[in-house]
Amino acid sequence: MDLSRTALVLIDMQKESKYGIENVDGAVAAAVPLIDACRESGVRVIYTRHIGRVDAIGLPNKEVLDEQGRPVYYRSDSENMQVIDELAPHPEDIVIDKQRWSGFYETSLDLMLRSLDIKHLIIGGFVTDGCLMTTVFDGYARDYQINLVKDISAATNSGSHKAAILMMANWVYDIEIFDSAEMVKKLRGETYRSWQSSAPDQLQFTAETLNPVFAELG
Repeated sequence: MDLSRTALVLIDMQKESKYGIENVDGAVAAAVPLIDACRESGVRVIYTRHIGRVDAIGLPNKEVLDEQGRPVYYRSDSENMQVIDELAPHPEDIVIDKQRWSGFYETSLDLMLRSLDIKHLIIGGFVTDGCLMTTVFDGYARDYQINLVKDISAATNSGSHKAAILMMANWVYDIEIFDSAEMVKKLRGETYRSWQSSAPDQLQFTAETLNPVFAELG
């Protein structure tokens, strides 16, 4: 991985996520040293924020609204749409606002990455089975090499989180999957552990085998 062509992309790690997402505190705690290590290594840091306009223009179909017809979640006039304080962007970082799940859908994310000559994405965030997974698949479709950090990611429940990571492992053919501490080691040129795809659909699982197959990722 050429660090000069690598960016850290943090998906929707916003204050709103503290309400209903499992293990947000653990994901944030894991993300802090990773962000620091990326900055030390010269890796650009990019954030996405999911935004629902307060006037409800441009919302997805069936978006949840309050009695005033305003979006309930990630509302543009709410402090909850801001990045979690411990992870707050620095002035030199890039913040991409989006109205759909994927960070690439009708945003400037691809333009920014290509302007920086980025090839490798270190990526994680919320929710694993929604905005993170769709961004990963869209990034792969645009020929970015994906490095998924599983412990800075979270979903509303552990089953969805694990299943989504396994689906990405199965169908993003050049993916590499890390825990944050191992990615920090890689950034610093130290010996590290990761899981790499070697064949399509190699981690097939059922409801009964989800946990042991997920454990194969390390």
